Amino acid sequence: MVGIIFTGGEGPKSAYIKQILARFNVKPLIIAADSGAILAINAGIKPDYITGDLDSIDSSLLETFPAGSVIHSERGQDFTDTELALELLREKNCSEIRIAGGGGGRLDHLLAIRALFDREDCPARWVTAAEDVRCLNQGEKLELNLPKDTQVSVFPAGEGQREIQSSGLKWPLDNVKWDRGSFGISNRTTADFFTVRVVRGRFLIIIPLKKH
Repeated sequence: MVGIIFTGGEGPKSAYIKQILARFNVKPLIIAADSGAILAINAGIKPDYITGDLDSIDSSLLETFPAGSVIHSERGQDFTDTELALELLREKNCSEIRIAGGGGGRLDHLLAIRALFDREDCPARWVTAAEDVRCLNQGEKLELNLPKDTQVSVFPAGEGQREIQSSGLKWPLDNVKWDRGSFGISNRTTADFFTVRVVRGRFLIIIPLKKH
């Protein structure tokens, strides 16, 4: 089952959210992390659950949800609202998890979401108002049709050795040494199609949403 977390911060436009949801044959399980419920509702989507410390959402909105679908947590000091939503989706046996929102705003919140991709059981995709972040693990491949000269940035994630191959990029990734703290920003597509394949480790591929 696919699970989608709507979290606070800047998220994709409603039309794009609906476009993504329309691609699924089975309705994903939707969980809002606190004020992420507003992002979902503005897109015409009612979350199946709302979780978090609920300090950023009006109580009158919470009252419109059935009993049992609002899960208030007092663990906010140790866990972010997004982290609590991720934990809930794992409990619901969601094998593929995506995040919508979380752009802009507080740097610590942004870094907290980024840190989730270093964990063994990490999300597969993160879409903000401006970026589409794909998480690829060993053996996985990403092929996209994008306009020529689209910006593509690459960051290693997780632990262990890392190796990635590419085609259709101005600066090939095949022979890059990916040490801890390495990254490749502002690469460019050289045609209308590019491919990356992870040989070892895990990588985040970041594409500007406005061009995707």
